Amino acid sequence: MEHFRLKPAQAKALKKLGLLTVKNLLHHLPARYTSQDESVVAKVISQGTRKGWHKRVAIAEMALEDLSGGKVKAIWFSQAYMAKKFSEGAIVRLSGKSKEYKGARSFTNPTIELANKRDMTGPLFSSDLINDSHQLAPIYPESRGISSLWLTYAIQKVLKSGIMEKLEDPIPKEILVKYKLPSLHSSLIFIHNPKRESDAKAARKRFAFQEIFFIQLARQKLRQEYVETGAYQIKKTSKISVPFTPTRAQDEALEKILADMKHAHPMMRLLEGDVGSGKTYVAVQAAHAVMQSPPAGGLQVAYMAPTEILAKQHFESFIQMFKLDTRYPTVQIGLLTGSECRKFPSKIEVSGHTQVARTQLLKWIADGSMSIVIGTHAHIAESVKWKRLALVIIDEQHRFGTKQRATLAQKNLEIGSPSGGSISKFAPHLLSMTATPIPRTLALTIYGDLDLTLLDESPPGRKPIITKIVNKHERAEVYEHIRREIKSGRQAYVICPRINEPDPEKELALETKDVMSEVEKLGNEIFPEFIVAGLHGKMKPSEKDEIMQEFANNEINILVATSVIEVGINIPNATIIIIEGAERFGLAQLHQLRGRVLRSSMQAHCYLFTSKEDASIPARLKALEKAKSGFELAEQDLKLRGPGSLIGSKQWGISDVGMEALQNLKMVEAARTEARAILEADPELKNHPLLSANLATKPHHFE
Repeated sequence: MEHFRLKPAQAKALKKLGLLTVKNLLHHLPARYTSQDESVVAKVISQGTRKGWHKRVAIAEMALEDLSGGKVKAIWFSQAYMAKKFSEGAIVRLSGKSKEYKGARSFTNPTIELANKRDMTGPLFSSDLINDSHQLAPIYPESRGISSLWLTYAIQKVLKSGIMEKLEDPIPKEILVKYKLPSLHSSLIFIHNPKRESDAKAARKRFAFQEIFFIQLARQKLRQEYVETGAYQIKKTSKISVPFTPTRAQDEALEKILADMKHAHPMMRLLEGDVGSGKTYVAVQAAHAVMQSPPAGGLQVAYMAPTEILAKQHFESFIQMFKLDTRYPTVQIGLLTGSECRKFPSKIEVSGHTQVARTQLLKWIADGSMSIVIGTHAHIAESVKWKRLALVIIDEQHRFGTKQRATLAQKNLEIGSPSGGSISKFAPHLLSMTATPIPRTLALTIYGDLDLTLLDESPPGRKPIITKIVNKHERAEVYEHIRREIKSGRQAYVICPRINEPDPEKELALETKDVMSEVEKLGNEIFPEFIVAGLHGKMKPSEKDEIMQEFANNEINILVATSVIEVGINIPNATIIIIEGAERFGLAQLHQLRGRVLRSSMQAHCYLFTSKEDASIPARLKALEKAKSGFELAEQDLKLRGPGSLIGSKQWGISDVGMEALQNLKMVEAARTEARAILEADPELKNHPLLSANLATKPHHFE
């Protein structure tokens, strides 16, 4: 920003806004516009003063004629001196709000000054009423030390400097023509100096397409590079027999996954399924198929979960399901987390698991004798070496950055050959999974390198959850319902809102205090006959595990917790969840929390406790109350509040204008189609140097 003299506070503010170069400044787009004052150049015909009818206020009047002969009138209240400011015959410039009145353009309390030479040679001189620059004034996102007015001044200075003539349009001309998008030069003028609202909209559309297009291009290139690597071909075999009937959606999803893994290039698929839709079943069957495939010595599966609690839960689930298949009683399943390592089966107890040393588990992974390893971020440690990693499963995909996913998916590319022939590289098949409700347009964008499969069906016998917004006057009734449910053998969660403080230590202290004070209140005052316990993020993993185990054993009736229990915890006997301060949670988080009680065929209830009155209850809570599925909720919220509301645009690194594009499925699909077409024709982008340069400099990977 060498073009401007900056104070330290301004330089700091510009850095915070990401405006480090003139190019950054030009792409700092207005958040909105306000109507700007109209201006007219006219000749003074007469002037005078009079008294107002009511308050005897002095009124100055001036009659003028614009340079095309049109009548113009100006009045000033309580400013009698304005009538004598300019003599008859003077050419002046009026600026302000105007309206038609008795055949004349009438201004009230306008600013007035002698017209300068530019006024009488530019467009104003030949028009009866035209704004000097534009009729819409841009309002820019600000930061302390930098105002919207300063940004307006700076951007206008850059626009007039001629620097735009040196900017090359990164979007191929044929794409601009095909979708009727303005050029980069026109778009920058339209966005910063719109004459009409339609100009600003056209420019925003172009920049929205541009952002999504480059995200798609980056994602498709990532996919292209990954699938060019060889992969183990997994043959379709028999499935593990389970004591339930899989849903149509589970069967279809599994068929797609098995079909993908037949190929000699790696699968890249996202399995998006609502809470309780049975993603774990699909993952286990996919892993089972890998276990049955050659070569001799066996292939390996890595399963990465976002938390230790969830990793241990999946470790138990995999063991239980593999036990059902008596053909593979000796399959080796390991648990790898930051706090402990485990192995199944145990030498002491064949049907159970035992704790093992980390070095020993890593040795078994490296020599290929550990077939399935379920863990957390510990998977991506450099010390973890694989013999024949054939499938990577990532649970709650959105909890991991793209780099973390890529590190595991491309980790230790196998040097060898399934048939023992020539040496080549093999990448694992990739199955990502999420229960977070994501609008289709957002899924197609942030997961553009993955094929999308939906689990849009719940297991048979599951009843729709009853969700109710509860104000402070209705709490007693809810507490009585909980009392009846617990007496009949059920359990309940009570969730306290997370308090977002900048100091992590302070946050944990406040978070703990909230939970424990609620434990005391519920245990001593409201439910003294029941066992109430607390769970929060400051606890040691062993403490959390102990409490969760007691809750799972129904030794705790009511568990008070923060959103630490948000993802994946499976306690089928818990059928009620209260969410305190529900308006303080995001919609996706509320949906995830609600899913904790959708684990059985028993009727589940979710109570959203709020201190708000009916008229001020946030619309997202009402949407949650009505929506029965995450998919429905995601699309509803997209229409209701825009795409940034469900998950948060900052999490994905998409700008406000980029998020606007996510309301337009056709635009997202068009950007995806064009990105794929370019890469198919020019994989290395040798014929598209501007596209290649743009990909190299922009953070399109959402690290």
